[in-house]
Amino acid sequence: MSEHRRKPPQQQGGGRAAARRGQPGPAAGRRATPRGATGSPSDSYESPSGSGGSGGEEERPYGGRAEARRAAQRSSGGGRRRGAEAAGSEGRRGGPGGPNGPGRGRPSGPVKKRFIDYPRAGRSGGARWVPSWRLVSGLFIGFVGSLVAVAGIGYAMVSVPDVAHTAEAQNNVYYWADGTQMVATGGETNRQIINYSQIPAAMRYAVISQENKTFETDSGVDPKGIARAFLNMARGGQTQGGSTITQQYVKNAMLDDQSQTISRKFKEIFVSIKVGATVKKEKIMEGYLNSAYYGRGAYGLQAAARAYFDKDAIRLDESQCAFLAAMLKGATYYDPAGSTALDSTATAEANTKRATAQWSDTLDKEVKYGHLSAAKRATFKELPKPQNPRSNTRLSGQIGYLVDLAKGYVVHNTKITENQLQQGGYSIHTTFDKSKVNALEAAVKEVRSKKINPKVRPDTDKFVQFGGASVDPATGAIKAIYGGEDATKHFTNNADQTGAQVGSTFKPFVLAAAMQWGVKDPSGSSERKIASPKSLYSGKNKLKIKQYDHSVWTDKDGKEWLQTNDGNESYNPPSYKIDLREAMRESVNSAYVQLGMDVGLDKVEEAALNAGILKTSLASSAFPSFSIGTSDPSAIRMAGAYATFADSGQQREPYSVEKISSKDGVVFEHSKIAKAKEAFSPEVADNVTDVLKTVVDKGTGTAARLTGRQVAGKTGTTDGNKSAWFVGYTPQLSTSIGMYRLDDDASSKNRTFLEMYGTGGEKKIHGASFPAQIWHDYMETALKGQKVENFPTPQPIGEVLNNTPSPSATQSATSTPSSSPTPSDTPSPTLSNSPSPTTSESCGKFDWTCGNNGGTDAGGTGNGGTDGGVTTSPTATDTAGNGGNGNGNGGGFIRGQTG
Repeated sequence: MSEHRRKPPQQQGGGRAAARRGQPGPAAGRRATPRGATGSPSDSYESPSGSGGSGGEEERPYGGRAEARRAAQRSSGGGRRRGAEAAGSEGRRGGPGGPNGPGRGRPSGPVKKRFIDYPRAGRSGGARWVPSWRLVSGLFIGFVGSLVAVAGIGYAMVSVPDVAHTAEAQNNVYYWADGTQMVATGGETNRQIINYSQIPAAMRYAVISQENKTFETDSGVDPKGIARAFLNMARGGQTQGGSTITQQYVKNAMLDDQSQTISRKFKEIFVSIKVGATVKKEKIMEGYLNSAYYGRGAYGLQAAARAYFDKDAIRLDESQCAFLAAMLKGATYYDPAGSTALDSTATAEANTKRATAQWSDTLDKEVKYGHLSAAKRATFKELPKPQNPRSNTRLSGQIGYLVDLAKGYVVHNTKITENQLQQGGYSIHTTFDKSKVNALEAAVKEVRSKKINPKVRPDTDKFVQFGGASVDPATGAIKAIYGGEDATKHFTNNADQTGAQVGSTFKPFVLAAAMQWGVKDPSGSSERKIASPKSLYSGKNKLKIKQYDHSVWTDKDGKEWLQTNDGNESYNPPSYKIDLREAMRESVNSAYVQLGMDVGLDKVEEAALNAGILKTSLASSAFPSFSIGTSDPSAIRMAGAYATFADSGQQREPYSVEKISSKDGVVFEHSKIAKAKEAFSPEVADNVTDVLKTVVDKGTGTAARLTGRQVAGKTGTTDGNKSAWFVGYTPQLSTSIGMYRLDDDASSKNRTFLEMYGTGGEKKIHGASFPAQIWHDYMETALKGQKVENFPTPQPIGEVLNNTPSPSATQSATSTPSSSPTPSDTPSPTLSNSPSPTTSESCGKFDWTCGNNGGTDAGGTGNGGTDGGVTTSPTATDTAGNGGNGNGNGGGFIRGQTG
């Protein structure tokens, strides 16, 4: 072999590149090309000034000039990094830069690949965390594929519901307090499936126009509605119903699972999709209208047609169909009969207003979408009048009112929903004492049968209503109520809501406030003086009422407030001083109105609330008349509030259900949530009781005295003689009785309280008359056989305010002629100028002329009371005075509630 083709020995120094890299010689760079590889003779010669170490020439590793130029260009741009890469390359060949040499190149061998390259290998810094398009697209495809798979499985697993299996309600069994069965109700649900041909076209069009105008063409689901439902659930709100008729039908049909969860909502969606894809629209509409709940225990259109109009579904006209379509939105809020037992806002008036608006809107939409002619629409001017809401004779008498009360308590105080309760299967143990319920009903019937005669006195005795309630002070248990003549004929529960003002039965809260917090300091100091029942106030008729700082109170028109007493009577002239005990006994308005101003009406309101009266039933406390009963709590709430005094200031919420059980065992026990709070100190409560004993012993309430028992109570009569009350208690039982006249027709546009002058043949009705007599007759029976208990002896309390010599309790009241126009639009009958007799023996059983005649008041109403926080009463419509607050009456003085 030619010598110039022999491989020369390795250089010992190294070129500039090697020097730059700090490597030992050429071996650290690219491997030298054998001499003569370029074909040029010069390749074999040494240069005296070579770039390598020791004066030798570095061998050119390139294959030609062009390649050399390209390599030079790459070398000039690569810098130190390219050198490192070269070293790494050598390392991969096992050179000095590799793992077996002194270099620091990359590891030898292939790099191991990961299934998901994240964080990304070969990247540094933030680039490692930016996913590749392959990763993103792969995940997206996987997610969509999973959804499709889940949807497919879900679609395959669900089945189309059978309408024949819906609305299979069970009985709810209600029990008396002694454990005996009261009534089984709920399982009598009237449901009859009808086919598509028996459904009026007007009903189909009414539902389509109002709820789902695209029903005949849509797929059965509404994506936007579904999204809203899920968003609402995610926020913790209640789930929403289906947006399409198909979804609503599915929701109605899935009675095996009524839980409000996301999993159930998913199930509904899958079933709706399957129903929309496999079931004809006619069958869906048929199923929906046959399974929907219309209220009044009616499932399905046929049952609803009978419940509301007593006719077959096929005979419903367009107006009646539009009415029933409104019931599908929730009969609790649209049935004109009202449903205050389930919701305080669902009064007859409010429901009628809502139903009318919905009914009218449905008919208008039918015209808009071409389902009803404008000419036909014009013939429907008023909401169709439905029949009596009760058809179950087992709910007649007081039973229907008791069941309503218990149902309302269950829905508002347990985890059982209205829908679950409607499906039934519960055993509900109530607090109601059968013997007491019967005794209360009998006491009312006796007075009604002997004294109230609408045929003889239609102008005065028609529309007379009574309401009553009896509460155990030790527990708050409602032992008896009187809701009306018959729950299947009169469907407003008079015990639970009335709207009738309570008059002077409100005065004990004023006295309690004066003894609990005291009267304000006239100088404006925060210091208060606790009032003793011996404190003296003016009993003068047409008393000029002052603020606590002695400035005269005026209304918004600048008129002074002059408080009148019943019969324009003034007490104890010439000083007119009367202590608070006597003022309560004789129900003197002027004294208690001024006391309320001195204490502060905010404190009077607080006392009423603490006793158990609901805020929603209180009138405005911005007016002096607030202290004499312009508010309108229910009979249940008044009995419960007086029970607070009976139990020495311990307040307990009235309740009607002790225990509920189902197939799963006991699901509710009142004892686990029962609690009492101290509304007033025992000293305050016992002193109020002691003062109220005086009312019954020798004041306006003598008709309520019981044989051998201590009784405390108060009479009350209101403006225009439109309502009368007696509320009283023994240590074992607190009972309230209210009386008023009210046209209770739910379809009436002007439900108003009527005056009771001449009612029952009496000149005037007041708390000492029929209400006190009913109270007496009932309590004698209700407490028969029970041990006689006495009230606690009250401890002295407070100081005597306005201290001057106490007037004699035997002084006669005097009549002060009125120098102003009479405040009443109706002339008052002639009244006695003497106080009521001190004993009841001189009075015949129905001779009310010897009782104290009630007075009047100038307005201000609120919404009524409840059973343990269940309902509120409708707003009264008989409000007098300025803006319903008793504020001015044009004559410059104001009438007031009296006993």
